[in-house]
Amino acid sequence: MVAHVPEVGAPDPELRTSPILDEDEELSTDEELEAGVCYFNNSSYAIGQYVLTGSELLQCQERGVWVRAGEMRPDENLPSAPASVARG
Repeated sequence: MVAHVPEVGAPDPELRTSPILDEDEELSTDEELEAGVCYFNNSSYAIGQYVLTGSELLQCQERGVWVRAGEMRPDENLPSAPASVARG
């Protein structure tokens, strides 16, 4: 399957961007997030969608957080999601 991954640039600290976590990192319990979308520089993305920031691939996960899903060059096709990312 060939999919286009939006290139979103670097996060702008003045714009709304959902937290970005590593695959094995968990959101701290003091952060109250329950969103059906993720935000990156004020743009919203559906749960399960991928974006590319530089060479870093992010996937929007449940609760509206970005999870690092690996790296890819902007001219590559979307890779298969690693099992750890697919599990959510």
